[in-house]
Amino acid sequence: MFSMEFCPYAQRARLVLNAKKIPHDIVNINLMNKPEWYLKIHPEGKVPALIDGSDTIVESLDICDYLDAKSPQNPLYPAEPASKEKDKETIQKIGPATTVFYKCMFGEEEKTPEEWLKELLVPLQPLEDDLSARGGKFFGGDKPGMVDYMLWPWAERAGAITFKFGQKLPIEDNHIPELRKWRKAMQQDPVAAAIYHGPEVFWKVAQFKLKNVEPDYDSVLA
Repeated sequence: MFSMEFCPYAQRARLVLNAKKIPHDIVNINLMNKPEWYLKIHPEGKVPALIDGSDTIVESLDICDYLDAKSPQNPLYPAEPASKEKDKETIQKIGPATTVFYKCMFGEEEKTPEEWLKELLVPLQPLEDDLSARGGKFFGGDKPGMVDYMLWPWAERAGAITFKFGQKLPIEDNHIPELRKWRKAMQQDPVAAAIYHGPEVFWKVAQFKLKNVEPDYDSVLA
């Protein structure tokens, strides 16, 4: 699998590979200076991209669905078709929340932490309601499933907002309580923990983009 250590989309695929214990090799791509040969694998030069024999699959969700379907061990979707379709619908709710996160971290809008929190809570509320209705610790029930692993890369990065503003967002007890409990539970999941970096590392990575400087990823992990 072609990846980049700090890409949330590539992290999705790595989480699924590890959750399903699929033997694999990782090739990290420098997205700021990608090799010409990689464009033959992914014409847009993005990650992740998966080569499995004669098959090449790109886009994180397509890769994760492919892996789950091909490798029956530890299925990450429910067996019942309607429940599986519901999970796929829930995964689509993640996009609006990530859009606001990126606007907050990298956009040019000047807003207070209070204003950003208000904007973030709007797309997070449907996920909060979904998790609450399921009644389990995770979207997958008593252990993480596909929805959990598709959302986790951004939950892991969420704390980077604190470093940007120099203070935590003013979250109150009644704000997304189930998602906040879920986030703590996911930190204890062995699959997520094995490739966990944490918000401070992602804030260091974010500063390369914010300052428009050549990334030095080795220094981030030193």
